[in-house]
Amino acid sequence: MFDLDKWQEIFNTIEKNKLRTFLTGFSVAWGIFMLIILQGSGIGLQNGVENEFRSSATNTIWIWSGQTSKAYAGMQPGRYIQMTNEDHDNISKTVKGIDKMSSRYQIWNASTISYNNEFGSFSIRTVHPDYLYIEKMQITDGRFINKMDIDEYRKSVVISTKVKDALFKDEDPMGKYIQVNTVPFKVVGIFTDEDGRDENMQVIYLPLSTAQRVYGAGNRINTLAVTVGDASVEESKAIQEDIRSRLAARHKYDPTDDRAMFLWNSVEEFQKFKSLFASIRLFIWIIGIGTIIAGVVGVSNIMMIVVKERTKEIGIRKALGATPGSVIGLILQEAILITGFAGYIGLVLGVGLLELISKQIDTPFFRQPEVNINVALGATLLLIVAGALAGFFPARKAAAIKPIVALRDE
Repeated sequence: MFDLDKWQEIFNTIEKNKLRTFLTGFSVAWGIFMLIILQGSGIGLQNGVENEFRSSATNTIWIWSGQTSKAYAGMQPGRYIQMTNEDHDNISKTVKGIDKMSSRYQIWNASTISYNNEFGSFSIRTVHPDYLYIEKMQITDGRFINKMDIDEYRKSVVISTKVKDALFKDEDPMGKYIQVNTVPFKVVGIFTDEDGRDENMQVIYLPLSTAQRVYGAGNRINTLAVTVGDASVEESKAIQEDIRSRLAARHKYDPTDDRAMFLWNSVEEFQKFKSLFASIRLFIWIIGIGTIIAGVVGVSNIMMIVVKERTKEIGIRKALGATPGSVIGLILQEAILITGFAGYIGLVLGVGLLELISKQIDTPFFRQPEVNINVALGATLLLIVAGALAGFFPARKAAAIKPIVALRDE
């Protein structure tokens, strides 16, 4: 049953002790506020870094040609290593553990794409069908490059939604022909990139075999990309070294020459970032727990002072017939009211600031900071319980004192 007199008495006590109430509330609010900001910032950093990996599979090994930096088998350093279709075929047949694989040949000269009277300059990537999974593209209409496109040297093209908007406006591009450096290609698919990055949307994709024939690339390729399924970091490293040694044997260069062929293992790099953020989360929890402990200590000290100050009041109450339980309940209600309200204020301010930050700051390495509300509510509850317990034990001790002794307390 709601006891209006008791609540009026609590509010009167708070009104008389504004500084004490403020200090108690500030300890709670600050602890919750800092925990939310720390947690949200850590998640924002993690989201930003994970977004950097989102545009391509995180289990990919990338290989690029380079120049030798070491002499080998009587040959001088400085030789340019040119990968070919045969490298793709050899690796796909001999290296174990590969899931998806694609070569890529980039058309580097000015690439003018046109449809009727609409023109645009876009990047041209020539690939195999598996590249769809390597770059984690989403086909919104039609299909991606397929095996028949490669085998039959078809003039097929897959365009991004951005290219579609630039060249076709509101017209349906499927089945239409666009001019790619004056050569007609039929639109067979439209894609969008998972993270919507502008550089990934300024692209069209052609079958590698067709582009090599049409643009005089012969059998040359610039890049190889392979995915390794659910291989562990150590397993991916073994696959990487297998690829390195086979390419070194085919192109006759020192296998330890890191400049002859560049290999980037996203499995290993992604695991490094996961380990880094595991450490960051641990650090955030240590700081957060430290902040909570500081808040608990602050609340505890203040509540002990509160009870000490009210020892005479407790004596008077008992002399007038108040039971120890009613005295303790009054003090606990006051502690729970102050800490609960202050915790809510800290929670709202922290979440509000994170919302403001998420709208104002959106960088590649800091995106969408957020907080686990359950953790924040749990921390608030912890502070409330701690404050209540801090007041309960000295209040119980004071309530157990005989009224005459309590009235003598200084």
